[in-house]
Amino acid sequence: METFLQQLTRGNALLLIIILGAGGSFQVGYHLTVLSSPSPYIQRFINSSWYYRYKEPLPAQTVTMIWSLIVSLYAVGGLCGAVSVKFISGWLGRKKAVIFNCFIAIVASGIMLTSKMANSFEMIIVARILYGYSSGLGSSLHVMYLGEISPRKIRGIVTLTSATFSSLGKLSGQFFGLSEILGREELWNIVLCVSAFFSLVTIMALPFLPEAPRYVLIEKGDDEACKKALQTLWGPGDYKEEMDEMLTEQASIEAAPPKSLLQLLSDRTIRWQLISMSLIYSCNQLSGMSAINTFSFDIFTEVGIPANKIRYVTVGLGVCEIITSISCGLIIERTGRRPLLWGGYGLMSACWVFVTVTMNLKNSYHWVPYITAGFIFIFIIFFCGGPGGVTATLNSEVFIQSNRVAALVFMGIQRWFTFAVMGLVFPFIIEALSSYCFVLFACMCLLGCLYTFFILPETKGKTLLEISEEFKAITVCGKSFAGKKSVETRL
Repeated sequence: METFLQQLTRGNALLLIIILGAGGSFQVGYHLTVLSSPSPYIQRFINSSWYYRYKEPLPAQTVTMIWSLIVSLYAVGGLCGAVSVKFISGWLGRKKAVIFNCFIAIVASGIMLTSKMANSFEMIIVARILYGYSSGLGSSLHVMYLGEISPRKIRGIVTLTSATFSSLGKLSGQFFGLSEILGREELWNIVLCVSAFFSLVTIMALPFLPEAPRYVLIEKGDDEACKKALQTLWGPGDYKEEMDEMLTEQASIEAAPPKSLLQLLSDRTIRWQLISMSLIYSCNQLSGMSAINTFSFDIFTEVGIPANKIRYVTVGLGVCEIITSISCGLIIERTGRRPLLWGGYGLMSACWVFVTVTMNLKNSYHWVPYITAGFIFIFIIFFCGGPGGVTATLNSEVFIQSNRVAALVFMGIQRWFTFAVMGLVFPFIIEALSSYCFVLFACMCLLGCLYTFFILPETKGKTLLEISEEFKAITVCGKSFAGKKSVETRL
């Protein structure tokens, strides 16, 4: 039996995965963490640019508000990008849509690069919105593309690479933010533009790689192009089993054409898929991971880590995250999706409880802050080895082709709206609640643990239509909410 690596290297699949990652979730990860290191420099730039124009300093609270806008408007752009994925991917196709998205990221980098010369913090805001749009559109396109190129038996591992590239992007943002690299006050605008290089690589390489086979066959009806794409990606073969599965799904779509977002939300037959993915995305965003990514400097300052050591701690977080994400890819097809989800959420909840306790003891002994930082490291391990890694895979498995694009729009809206709210209010929450703000994260993790343990069906090794039937069979207190009666009771 061929190993996963052997399957990848028979054709151009590995190259395509790398190119998609560079222009996709890598960008999201990079822009989530890169803002943490230059945050004090940007806040000083906001104040100095205001003073340059009006000859008076800004109040500290106003600087904090503008800084919160810079953080949160990235998510507003992401929200717009997620909303547009259905239109852009349908209009241009998967491959051209990714290339178009990379051009937007390069434009954003140009605006960010010149903002310092123009002495304009407003240009930073515009660039962050464009970065957000590119990230929102690109992350959805990335997951969609991966789901449509991967054979069923290794679908989980292939789609999980989106989480791995996101972790790699986070690590890169933390690495380039070191003072020894680009994390100096005179270079803060350059460190925020490094990701443009990876967008350029995608633009140059992707035209030579094939379109997504599932998209070509199901939506374009071109079986010859589908077969050629599969052979280019995965090596010589007839791929009858994979194409038969696609044709079965195509027949299902002909009976039920692709849905708009409103049609998706009103369809009772996929109610449990929407509830499940909505809750998982909410728990991921409110688990505290997004706060660590964006506000790591503030969090470790509150924990008690010396300011001159925080950047090195965050690089350690990035290394830990990418190693765990890769490890998750090696075990996901053996353990399944559910154990990684409920186990991860449960252990993440426990980590935040311990963080809260140790933060209240940080002045007792000089070593206590490092124990707290250790629990945050453990939290990262459980997140990336569980919910963080599995979510992208699960999202590509629970919706058939006619529902997938609209579902990605809905999940993207929710994801980026939650991120925007978190970015706007977290600086004030940590100031008001101090260490007890992490109790809120612990409660969300516990909710995710209970739901995925008692409700969520396993999707490992099943076709998309089989997974759809599994969700239709879910009942709560003997009642089905999927428009279909069921004699099976799960809870």
